Formats: sequence, C-alpha cells, structure tokens
Amino acid sequence: MTPVQGLTAADLAEARELQVKAQPLVGQPAPAFSLLDQHGRTVTLDGFRGTGVLLVFIPFAFTDTCTNELVDLQGAEDLLTSDEVKVMVISCDSIYTLKAWADAHAYDGGILSDFWPHGEAARAYGVFNEDKGLANRGSFLIDGDGIVRWAIVSPMGQARDLDEYRAALPLAISCPSKA
Repeated sequence: MTPVQGLTAADLAEARELQVKAQPLVGQPAPAFSLLDQHGRTVTLDGFRGTGVLLVFIPFAFTDTCTNELVDLQGAEDLLTSDEVKVMVISCDSIYTLKAWADAHAYDGGILSDFWPHGEAARAYGVFNEDKGLANRGSFLIDGDGIVRWAIVSPMGQARDLDEYRAALPLAISCPSKA
C-alpha cells in the first residue's frame, strides 16, 4: 500500500489497523455470503466453487473514488474476462442504487448489495466501518476451494492498484483442487 498525498496520519493509522484485521483471513476459509446483485439475483460464494473470486468491497457506488475504481476495473478486460477468476464488487448500497450506477456507467460486472442486514458481508471480512456505516476499501482473493489467498485494505479515498490484483491472481488459480 503506497502512501497518498492528502491522507492524514489518522487515515494511514486506520488503514494499517484494517490491514492487520484482514490478514488473519489469509489461509482461512472465506466467510460465506448470500447477496443480491444489481439485477436482484441471489449470488453466493459457494456458487463459485472451483473458480477463483476477487471480492472488491467499496464504500458507495456514487462516490468519485469508487466510480473511478469501477470504471478502471471495467476497462481491465484481462481481469474481468478470466474463466479462472471472477470479480465481484460488494457495496452497502441498495440493489436499486447499484442498478442505477451500473446502468449509468454501462458496467457489466457483478455488483452485490450488502445493504441488509446492513454490512453483514463487510463485517464478516473485517472491513465494515461502524462509525460511517460503509465498507472500507478491502479486496480479497479467494481460490476455487474457498480459501482466502490474499487481502489488501486501502485508506478512505485511496483507490486500489489494478496491478496488485494482477500480481495476486496466480494465488487463486493455483488452488489445490486444480493441481
């Protein structure tokens, strides 16, 4: 995680604390979830067995940093079109907000609503911000066996680097069941 201009010492301390909370998940079974996507369809983590999953938690879709991150992710065809790893974005927004955002930006990827119970999936992954009622910017790479292989949490307002995802992808592709 590279420092960004404009972040306070408190922001960086919070990010370090969140990163420490996310690391114990690495090497452990990923917390299960059942969430609705922007089209109202139920998506479960178990539905991805045998395929790696990159979970990308965002605070709210209609914010500048989130919009920029998702637009960049949409443009990263190598990440979105892989048969071995599926990208799923999770936000505490309602499905209606996520549908409106996806339609406005022609976003084809899956965006899951962690709206109710509010932030339940984000809590399970240790990235829910209780004070602000949103998910912090956490990303988790899960292999086809359902094991978390990599995690990163960024400070508020700091976009994640797509190259970090690309560097971590082999961890999800080389899961034991594929060996």
